[in-house]
Amino acid sequence: MRRLILLALSTSLLSACAIGPDYRRDTPALPEAWHHDAPANTSAAVSPDWWTRFNDPALNALIAAAADYNQDLRLAVARVDEARALAGIARADQLPRLDGSAQASRSRGSSVGLQPIAGRPVLENKQAAATLSFELDIWGKLRRASEAAQASLLASQANRDAVQLGLYAQVATSYFSLRGLDQQLDIARRTLSSRQQALTLREKRFRGGITSELDFRQAESEAATAAAAVPELAQQVQQAETALAVLVGRSPRDIVSGQLPRGKAIGDISVPPPVPAGLPSSLLTRRPDVQAAEQNLVAANARIGVARAAFLPSISLTGLLGSESVALNGLFNGPAATWSFASNLAMPLFDFGKTAAGVDAANARQQQALAQYQLAIQTAFKEAQDSLVAHRKTRETADARASQVTALKRSLRLAQLRYDNGYANYLDVLDAERSLFQAELDEIDAQRNRLSAVVNVYKALGGGWEASVQ
Repeated sequence: MRRLILLALSTSLLSACAIGPDYRRDTPALPEAWHHDAPANTSAAVSPDWWTRFNDPALNALIAAAADYNQDLRLAVARVDEARALAGIARADQLPRLDGSAQASRSRGSSVGLQPIAGRPVLENKQAAATLSFELDIWGKLRRASEAAQASLLASQANRDAVQLGLYAQVATSYFSLRGLDQQLDIARRTLSSRQQALTLREKRFRGGITSELDFRQAESEAATAAAAVPELAQQVQQAETALAVLVGRSPRDIVSGQLPRGKAIGDISVPPPVPAGLPSSLLTRRPDVQAAEQNLVAANARIGVARAAFLPSISLTGLLGSESVALNGLFNGPAATWSFASNLAMPLFDFGKTAAGVDAANARQQQALAQYQLAIQTAFKEAQDSLVAHRKTRETADARASQVTALKRSLRLAQLRYDNGYANYLDVLDAERSLFQAELDEIDAQRNRLSAVVNVYKALGGGWEASVQ
């Protein structure tokens, strides 16, 4: 008994020091904050429902539908379930295994065979047994395997979050694009109606000899230009709606026949507050893709220990307790009891470098995972930097486009007054109309780009930030 206790204690001490390297985070040097005009706010946190800050119920409903029915997200969730099951298998490998078995046989011997049996009696045998098997994790191989499986589970969860974040950002961007196209189509239809009315008036004046044929043909050309823009924009609206329907998981029938809900006009959608000064760069380490890359590194690091453990002996213990009898009613009596105990030691002696190659492969995969982790951080900072710059510049562009539209509307009114009073020709009016039409379309593009830039900031920062940043 004393020897057994000593063996158990020594095994526990050995298994506490698992073979292979322990993971230590080696994060590249990060800047303190994105903006240096204020101290970094280390309490900033990721906002889980960043899309609600646009205050559009239709957008909220679309993202809720995507969360329930998008196939890419379903695939990511299924992969998490698979990783969780594999982690359970790895944990179970560290524990003893108990198996049960039962057997019954009935046979008759031959009196004229190689081993003749007089009278050819019928032989019966009944067996029942329970087998307990356990591999001693002396070198920590099983513990490292469980560590790797747990890290893979965390990586799959982070990948699911990354898919979710990317999906929600894509739904929001697609929705803004759809609402922008809706607005542009409305502008094109209103412009077409206005130019058709102007064409009718110019035709009457031309027939009455008040204006020249040139004015009439120019008005005819401008009306045709607006008429051509309407079906083009209508096609783009249909394509945008179909793409968005796929993102939110609509059925093929609904994709063909259904329409997606519309909320606020693109110019009425709330723009979230700007990025606060002193936003810590550590927010990027909370990005799900960065977290996934780190957990993949943890898993690859643990698998080095699993590979190194292949050099060392493997010890397994097996115990059997059961009973054996020729009669079923005597199977569980004391004389029928049987037991056995066995130990097994296996150790590689010579495998032509296979085990060493396995360790080299594990080290190489760890270096790959390290490079991918560092690349994920670099990519995260690039995307964040680009999105923050775009966030500022698109706001400036949107303001400039709005001022341009206001100025061109005034210019068109003046040109129309000058033409009606005979101080200008009709070409000035057409130029003003043409410029205003294009400027209104460009204004919608600028509004859409501004909203999309905000979405990209949220995505780049892993979901955004809390509004409580000072």
